[in-house]
Amino acid sequence: MKFITKPIAQLKSLCRMSLRKWQAIYVAAGIALLPAAPLLYLQGRITRWKVGVLPYAKDPEGVSGDGDGTVSLLVIGESTVAGLGARTHKQALAGRFGYWLGKHLGKSVRWRAIGKNGVTARETLKELVPLIEPRADFDYILVGLGGNDVLKLTSPKRFRRDIGELLSILRRRFPQAVIFISNCPMIKYSPVLPQPVKGILWQLSKMHDANMRDLVSQLDRIYYYPQPAGFETDGFFADGIHPSEKGYDDWARAMVDYFAECLRR
Repeated sequence: MKFITKPIAQLKSLCRMSLRKWQAIYVAAGIALLPAAPLLYLQGRITRWKVGVLPYAKDPEGVSGDGDGTVSLLVIGESTVAGLGARTHKQALAGRFGYWLGKHLGKSVRWRAIGKNGVTARETLKELVPLIEPRADFDYILVGLGGNDVLKLTSPKRFRRDIGELLSILRRRFPQAVIFISNCPMIKYSPVLPQPVKGILWQLSKMHDANMRDLVSQLDRIYYYPQPAGFETDGFFADGIHPSEKGYDDWARAMVDYFAECLRR
């Protein structure tokens, strides 16, 4: 496996900082960076222009595997859930996660992707949750968020509140479901983001990562895949931001391997 995942016991030492301290660091950094705001904004706009916008993947519903019995999977969130960088959802996050989950369970997985490019956790609550069919039922849920909360500089306090609200809604709707959450973005590995924007966003992404690990440690049957210690970037990106079809497969497999370990504990 090309992803290097930190041992579970090692993760606890990374979450010692309180939400209050994260928020204080965020505010102090914002004040310190005010003079550089025009440069950072310009760098962001130039990068967006260079990268362009990939199309959504096609066919947001499908079945992976041919195991004994069938389980259902909802994948909801931002551009990775929308499948940017892949031709169809079968080769994107939902399809590949469903495939590897099915391999682990020995079952077929019927999956459904509800994704939108550019959404934050707050916007997911408003725009995507209402798209879940009223009578739908899911055994597993994968939440794919964090990238746009980093890019749009969402504070740690607000990010935790919004994710917490989303998880509460999903738990009420699907009380028996096991909920998985993908890692906050690995900004430092992007080949297209320039410095100092990359460094600033990476610090915020690490903060949101620690925030998520602390949050889910208090919740039952909700698991977060922490930012890996590293991974092989060759062939991973489609555009320098979003995964390629190979990237989606490697990422999905690494997450399922990690979550399987969590479920065995």
